[in-house]
Amino acid sequence: MLAVAPLPPRERILQATLALLESEGVEAISTRAVSAAAAVQPPTIYRQFGDMQGLLNAVASSGFASYLQAKAAHVGTGDPVGELREGWDRHVEFGLTHPHLYTLMYARLQPGEQSPAALEAAAMLSALMGRVAEAGRLAVGVERAAAMVHASAVGVTLTLLGAQEQDGGLANQMREAVLGAILTPDGETAVDSTHQEAATHAIALIALLPKRPAPFSEAERALLLEWLTRLI
Repeated sequence: MLAVAPLPPRERILQATLALLESEGVEAISTRAVSAAAAVQPPTIYRQFGDMQGLLNAVASSGFASYLQAKAAHVGTGDPVGELREGWDRHVEFGLTHPHLYTLMYARLQPGEQSPAALEAAAMLSALMGRVAEAGRLAVGVERAAAMVHASAVGVTLTLLGAQEQDGGLANQMREAVLGAILTPDGETAVDSTHQEAATHAIALIALLPKRPAPFSEAERALLLEWLTRLI
């Protein structure tokens, strides 16, 4: 029978820290506790991560990566608005299932700090929002819509984590309120005004412009983008 190679020290430290975090919270993470759980000497932690904050940042990145892996494995339905709703629900579920990790990921970061995994998550959300725009369903710009969804999903999840009693309907109501603010109504009679109709088509064209070859020079493309932006 082949022997299983032991994990490298860095992986053992990450796994041990994550286990401590999930079971006891961030207050349980100390040099002594992590080194004992990972079967390493304390200096190894500092060689691998610089300091304890570096270790916590790495654990947060690892948590993001796990979330993104599960998110990326989800098969698209071809309905970007439906996928947006499902993505919101998975985000909230992840936070409620992993409260200590979620708090570390979203509530303990330094100002201006984002992990590479967080940037990847933002890129995935923007890409999905771009597909919503291409379908003619966005009432605001892609980046603004992505920022609104991200801020509200994180906010409602942290609110639920801090609540003494769970409000099962809050996340759904918040989701629909935000989607109502960024989406155009579905159906042939969705547009209530000429201005809104023009804005919706302009947003869709802006999202499609980088993906479609067009007989425009760079100056013409920039001018077209400026005109479309004025319609929003």
